[in-house]
Amino acid sequence: MSSLILTNSYGTLIDRTLRIIKLRYLQTFRAAGVDITPEQWAIIDQLYQSDGISQNELANGTFKNAPTVSRIIDLLCKKGWTERARCENDRRSYNVFLTNNGKEIVKILLPKVAHLRQSGWKNMTEEDYKIFVRIMNQIHENYEEENVD
Repeated sequence: MSSLILTNSYGTLIDRTLRIIKLRYLQTFRAAGVDITPEQWAIIDQLYQSDGISQNELANGTFKNAPTVSRIIDLLCKKGWTERARCENDRRSYNVFLTNNGKEIVKILLPKVAHLRQSGWKNMTEEDYKIFVRIMNQIHENYEEENVD
């Protein structure tokens, strides 16, 4: 297996796939007349699932670093799709909420995103998905455990 890994870079395959996914999302969002990036959608989608969570929870839930999440939230607030409110328990932290305009964006885009997700898994089974998730999680774990000297 090691010679196969050396000759076929899975990192390149992952990057190629991620690029086409992001491109299709951007094209779909533009066609819907919504000025949003896939990264911004990830935050909106997470808030749709768990509205009113902290910026740290958003970062953890979207696998983005805190400064990136903060910048995205700034942009989403300027667009009027999200708003920050100080946490009652910790005045240094903010919870983030979808505004009514943000909820309208979700109503517009969620069916289109569902279609994109279905398109991506066309001709594959639920078992294929489980295997994919297992492999991606294992690669992630392997790199997390790797010591770089």
